[in-house]
Amino acid sequence: MANARWEYTTLKLDVHGWFGPKVDPARITEQLNQHGREGWELVSAFDVNHHQGSSSEIVLLFKRPGR
Repeated sequence: MANARWEYTTLKLDVHGWFGPKVDPARITEQLNQHGREGWELVSAFDVNHHQGSSSEIVLLFKRPGR
C-alpha cells in the first residue's frame, strides 16, 4: 500500500440549541449509515465550541480509497 490514495469528506452537524447543545442520536446514526453505504469510513469526530464550552456543531471526518 505504498501508493495508497485516499479521498476525504467532512460532515458538519449543527447541535446548537437555545438552552445548550441538542444532539439527535437517530440523525447521527442515519448520517453515519448513509456514508457507510457510500463506502466512507469514519476517521474522527469532534465538537466545535461556540462559547463558554457549549458545542455548536459536531464535525465528522470520513475517508475511503480513492477512485
